[in-house]
Amino acid sequence: MGLRDIKLKEEYRSDRDDIVAEFFFPCLSNCTEYSRCVDLLSIQTLATISMAFENFSEGKAKLRMITGHRFRTSDLNIFTKLFSEKNANSFRGNMIKDSKIQQLQRIVDNGQVELKIAIPISEQVADSFSERIGIFRDAQDQKVAFTGTSKESFSTQTRDFESVDVFTSWNDKSRVERKIKDFEDLWENKTKYVRVYDFINAEQNSLLKYSSDWIY
Repeated sequence: MGLRDIKLKEEYRSDRDDIVAEFFFPCLSNCTEYSRCVDLLSIQTLATISMAFENFSEGKAKLRMITGHRFRTSDLNIFTKLFSEKNANSFRGNMIKDSKIQQLQRIVDNGQVELKIAIPISEQVADSFSERIGIFRDAQDQKVAFTGTSKESFSTQTRDFESVDVFTSWNDKSRVERKIKDFEDLWENKTKYVRVYDFINAEQNSLLKYSSDWIY
């Protein structure tokens, strides 16, 4: 089964749809690559994505994420351990009992997850990166792009009221290709007003902001 086999709507909205169950999880379960921009990222969210991303278990999937430079203090500590070579295998054994974190460590070690940080560098934009686009791609090279959602919090207690606009490569190819180009330009640090860093590079150069108050 691929992305084209999912019955997708052009729009999902919180008052009439379960955006997570009806859109995110089916697409995650049927893609081999997920590229995503978010304003804030938590360990819980990244671990939940890895659990829903069925192709991860077979080593066939790739997750690329670009996020802003604000983190909860506790999350930043775990992200640093996950992505730093000197801290490889930090969560093995009895140190961390959470199976989600252990699975996340494994797929990071396999090179299946890449994380980059986007930081505005112009006075013409606000102090934080907040673009919200995503692209799913499957083994048949079909793509689904979306915009509009502010968070990727899959908890039923913390979901925002939001809407998602959906575009598919078989019905709206030009718009999907435009979203892909926007993401790739960001990924390659070719976007005006924004500078994009590998996570560890940003952390080592003290470019990240952190607080115990930021919740995702």
